[in-house]
Amino acid sequence: MKNFPNTKQLGDVTQLDTKTLPQIDLLIGGSPCQGFSFAGKQMNFDDPRSKLFFEFVRILKEVKPKYFLFENVVMKKEYRDIISNILGVEPIKINSSLLSAAKRNRLYWSNIPNLKIPHDKEITFDDINLNDQHWLNDEYIERVKKWNAKQKPLNNVTYIGKKNKLPCLTARGYNQNHSGMILISDGHKFRYLTDNEAELAMTLPIDYTNGIPKRQRSRCIGNGWTVDIISHLFKNLKKCLENDTE
Repeated sequence: MKNFPNTKQLGDVTQLDTKTLPQIDLLIGGSPCQGFSFAGKQMNFDDPRSKLFFEFVRILKEVKPKYFLFENVVMKKEYRDIISNILGVEPIKINSSLLSAAKRNRLYWSNIPNLKIPHDKEITFDDINLNDQHWLNDEYIERVKKWNAKQKPLNNVTYIGKKNKLPCLTARGYNQNHSGMILISDGHKFRYLTDNEAELAMTLPIDYTNGIPKRQRSRCIGNGWTVDIISHLFKNLKKCLENDTE
């Protein structure tokens, strides 16, 4: 709302009455991935968050847009096939690391023609490093070493000057005290990934999410889409729409 104040906010998608909408050319969405993610409990469609997929389907059927795009995580084939059967298209799998400094393997279902995997721009953390060296103290790092967690932050450190890719940013927050946080190191000291670096990793402008509470800011960034991947998928959409009106 800060960045695009003229965008009309429609509120809770489950309460949306599509009869009040004008003609829709493009519908995009991505239901929460936690139910499908291999990193979660894999409750799939039994997870109330993943059930929001069916709200996307409801709106898709009711507004009948010319084009649509639906995104979600890489998941078990049986659940991917359910989504494919309902939407009528097979997904394309793209890792955001091709166009950004962070890994993010995702599935995209769309009826936009001629979707292709982008060429690798070979962007690494060193390309977005803002050198905000607020190093964590040794006592904190010693505690982190003793965490009994499946995801161990010190085993997945991004090293400055090594042309590393960042791990996937998640909705848990990359700079908060948990096993999935993202740490940056010069080989001796460690620090968190900053919000501005996270924005750049998702190919957002710096300070795009500034103005919301810090914890929500990191969740917002980690929960979003990689902008340049979406731009790549949409690059021939204008031509498609122009052809439709001719």
